[in-house]
Amino acid sequence: MSPQFTSKATGARDDVRIGIDFGGTGIKGAAVDLATGELAGPKRRLDTPRVSTPDAVLAVFREVLEFNPRVDGPVGITVPGIVADGVIGRAPNIHPDWVGLDAAAFLTEGLQREVSLINDADAAALAEHRYGAAAGRNGTVLVTTLGTGIGAGLLRDGVLVPNVEVGHIPMHGTEAEKWASTSARELVNLSWTQWAERLTEVYGLFERIFTPDLIVVGGGVSKAHEKFLPHVEVTTEIVPATLRNRAGIVGCALLTTF
Repeated sequence: MSPQFTSKATGARDDVRIGIDFGGTGIKGAAVDLATGELAGPKRRLDTPRVSTPDAVLAVFREVLEFNPRVDGPVGITVPGIVADGVIGRAPNIHPDWVGLDAAAFLTEGLQREVSLINDADAAALAEHRYGAAAGRNGTVLVTTLGTGIGAGLLRDGVLVPNVEVGHIPMHGTEAEKWASTSARELVNLSWTQWAERLTEVYGLFERIFTPDLIVVGGGVSKAHEKFLPHVEVTTEIVPATLRNRAGIVGCALLTTF
């Protein structure tokens, strides 16, 4: 059972946490009902500051929390990069001042509440395994997100193996995500079936590396899964994500209970 805490406004005890999904272009957050995985209130989205220094992003996080004044307690935050014990590693889509920063300590002090940090794809994996397409599945589960890049979260019997950076695997003289992400498809105007051919190659490589029992395909494009996923030819069972764009928010909110 998830820990409970007291709402500032009502005094009621609720399994609710704030999750904030920090991306290279946008920051979105909401309260999450951890009993169901559903959002417990409206989602707030703000642009990521053009110069995304820690101080600038902290100010946006404060705005998100102000949008949810009735929810107290710990906050979960995703980061588009490697996270190890609250310290940020490789993170090419945000300001370099984040790299090497103990961001968990910085944000806990800046927001005046406990902060838990997690890689964005890892958060999506936790959410899909608890509430979504991989709910209740044991074995090796690979949850991928297709978007500007290709992210992935890997779970073994429900335990997260963090920071699996599959999008940076070399392929065709570049990286997998530059070859087959949603952005790559749009850049060269691939048809859905042409894109599926590239995804077949990418997911075939993932199969050989991880030998998964299930692959989940997420990201915003998963809402159009019927246009491309049936054409991705892999041996492993492959299914669309069900939480889609709220997976990051839900997963990092869930992290606060660990």
